Amino acid sequence: YVNQPGLLAFFRFSITGDAGFLAVFATFDKDGTRDSRVGEDLSPERSAALVRAALGVGSDFPVAIDDMQRWSATAATATAFRHGRVFLAGDAAHLMPPTGGFGGNTGIADAHNLAWKLAMVLKGTAGPALLDSYQPERQPQCELIVEQAYARYVKRVDASLPASDLPPLLDDASIELGSVYRSEAIMNEEQGAAAALLEDPRQPSGLPGTRVPHVTLLRNGVAISTHDLPGHGFVLLAAVEGRDWIAAASALSAAGIPLTAYRIGAGADLSDPDGVFEKSVGIAAAGALLLRPDGVIAWRSAGASTDARAMLDEVMRRLTFRGGPRSEFQSKR
Repeated sequence: YVNQPGLLAFFRFSITGDAGFLAVFATFDKDGTRDSRVGEDLSPERSAALVRAALGVGSDFPVAIDDMQRWSATAATATAFRHGRVFLAGDAAHLMPPTGGFGGNTGIADAHNLAWKLAMVLKGTAGPALLDSYQPERQPQCELIVEQAYARYVKRVDASLPASDLPPLLDDASIELGSVYRSEAIMNEEQGAAAALLEDPRQPSGLPGTRVPHVTLLRNGVAISTHDLPGHGFVLLAAVEGRDWIAAASALSAAGIPLTAYRIGAGADLSDPDGVFEKSVGIAAAGALLLRPDGVIAWRSAGASTDARAMLDEVMRRLTFRGGPRSEFQSKR
């Protein structure tokens, strides 16, 4: 970051240090008057002068300008992420200053949340109401992240901006990997379920709506992660005594439900060499949880069920919104 009486900006350099770019937020004249419209005069000569000023070097320092682009630091979130057949993601849904480096990751998270839902609706393996879960899951997250990026901008770059209503800065890892989703595509009926929008991914809860905790497993002697298991459909993970859940999932899969199942533990489909799976995801030896294709926990049962087939069928019916009208996405594709 460049914080000078006459210049607010930041550098990003190449690894070799002999190239990079300078993003200028604002300049100030001798009496402190702020100019945020720097892009109106981006001649090569002025651009080189700004680079020299930011570096703190003399006018004889050689600077070669390859390119110049106009850009504005903005903090804004769309009031809606969906209108009919139109969905907003990435910069169309939210704009934020680069402080924190959240913009690209947030856009990818939008697509990560939406792509599998579109695919299942288009294939007919989920009802169109599944798409209604995109906005309630992503919009609150994006609003929070935009606020966090703006707060970092004020505190790190430009203390002259109003700071009275800024939120406290949250942990970067929680912002990037600790989203807690709530929507009709998440079944969380547990008492005391977290109300926060984020959790610390270093101490995952295993609650529905959160990213499945990373646990190292062995498949045919090869180490994999729980993050490697989600695919194009839902994935049931049952603990070592959860054979009834596996049988129920197999029956539903044979009936055309997009569901794959693994039992985890000694002598099971996947072994748990560190013995931490059940504790990490908050289930007992006869419990199970269901992962969406994006790796988010959609439902979990701490233990066994008196009728695992009926229970799992109802869970999958609700999470895939089966039985509704034919989607316009299916009929018009």
